[in-house]
Amino acid sequence: MGARSMAPLAAWPAEARRGLVGLFTDIDDTLTTDGAVPPEVVQALGALKAAGLHVVPITGRPVGWSEPFAATWPVDAIVPENGAMALVREADGTLARRYQQDGATRAANFARMQAVLAQIERDIPGARRATDSAGRECDIAIDHSEFTQLSDAQIDKVVLAMRHEGMHATVSSIHVNGWYGDHNKLEGARWIVRELWGRRLDDEMDRWAYVGDSTNDQLMFQAFAHSIGVANIARFVPHLSQLPRYVTPSERGAGFVEVARAILEARTAGEPQAKKA
Repeated sequence: MGARSMAPLAAWPAEARRGLVGLFTDIDDTLTTDGAVPPEVVQALGALKAAGLHVVPITGRPVGWSEPFAATWPVDAIVPENGAMALVREADGTLARRYQQDGATRAANFARMQAVLAQIERDIPGARRATDSAGRECDIAIDHSEFTQLSDAQIDKVVLAMRHEGMHATVSSIHVNGWYGDHNKLEGARWIVRELWGRRLDDEMDRWAYVGDSTNDQLMFQAFAHSIGVANIARFVPHLSQLPRYVTPSERGAGFVEVARAILEARTAGEPQAKKA
């Protein structure tokens, strides 16, 4: 796939859609529309689960923000904070937090990150921590488009400040996220597949899809043959070195519903052939 080409969703082969075992998806501006999750998106998640697919949202949002959704959405888990951890419903129905880093490492990193966060707010005019910061355990976030508007130049300064302190830094559709550790969305996806199903994602990468919308999805776009951008990804195309293979006709939650419908229609169309065989 060329770095500057995206095929329409309709070009996604039905055979590939039928062969999927699971789907990862971003949340903000991929499942959400104007900051809310439309009912039809939750219905689409449930339909994918009912069809037998694993469904895992993976996001830069914090664990505290993600908990209500992990408790109620029809998904296997939510992987928040860019792959650092997971929220998983246990057999008894309780919601468990699982981490990639041990407690001592998380505590040390947390203290370092709070110092960087305060420094960024002090040194970069207009930079403000995200309003969901109180719920973060394994990363920090600066708001650039949710409640505070930053220019591209300001966003670049935030990214550089984080990286100057040895942090990983990525830009989502609403926040600049920074953290210490080797995790990211792709490593989080690999980890949760091992954690929940005891399998290697890389052995079945061609049987998973990923849906996203911004620059912090680039690793996923590159790794997944079945990568899809919702139409609002157009905003970030000039900043992307890796584009998704396909793009939906519609933006945000409506685009995700189109992806789910494409998967489910292909599986339904294949049922008579499977039964006949």
